[in-house]
Amino acid sequence: MSATPLPPLSLLESRILGVLVEKERTVPDSYPLTSNALATGCNQKTSRNPVISASEAELQAALDKLRRLALVIESSGGRVMRYEQNIKRVLDVPALAVPLLAMLALRGAQTSAELRANCARIENYADASSVEGFLHELSERPQGALVMLLPRQPGEREARWVHLLGGPVVPEPTVFAPAHRDGEDDVGSSTALTVETLATRLARLEEVVEQLQASIAELTAARDES
Repeated sequence: MSATPLPPLSLLESRILGVLVEKERTVPDSYPLTSNALATGCNQKTSRNPVISASEAELQAALDKLRRLALVIESSGGRVMRYEQNIKRVLDVPALAVPLLAMLALRGAQTSAELRANCARIENYADASSVEGFLHELSERPQGALVMLLPRQPGEREARWVHLLGGPVVPEPTVFAPAHRDGEDDVGSSTALTVETLATRLARLEEVVEQLQASIAELTAARDES
């Protein structure tokens, strides 16, 4: 466990930790990861929010800082250096809380239900309430909160959680929709909502397909290396 509070991490630094946790569970045969595998995981276009394009130099600088903080451990594996995460020990958090931090670092703010669904490939939580239990524990740490619950925005059924690995987060101001007047037609807004819902579902299906393709590619590469 770190004796002093960790300095705020950059987007790329927290993204690296998220990728290491994800790949440790999804492609264990390729773990610890090479810097090339890390770059691919950080820069992939699906299941990432925001999408980034980190250079080799930026990735190496971020890895160097994470190594100094002991959040990442470097090891020699074959012809190249490999990297693994050390989040549980350094941050002193429950093992089941680590995937939640990782998923927030990978995909941005999410509800507890979204976190449970998005974590399914790396950790199977019993229900959303168990996810919330770990999130509240992370938000109430005596050493400092690692997550926080954002104010629920109008139109949202649930509030979203966000990680604090990069430091304090300023919630977006609440924007209230104008009140509906009697006699106004709701067809336009209803249709827009339906189209948005279908687009979201289609995007998620595309993500699943691309995740499967990426996993197959990683397994093939691991087999070829061996």
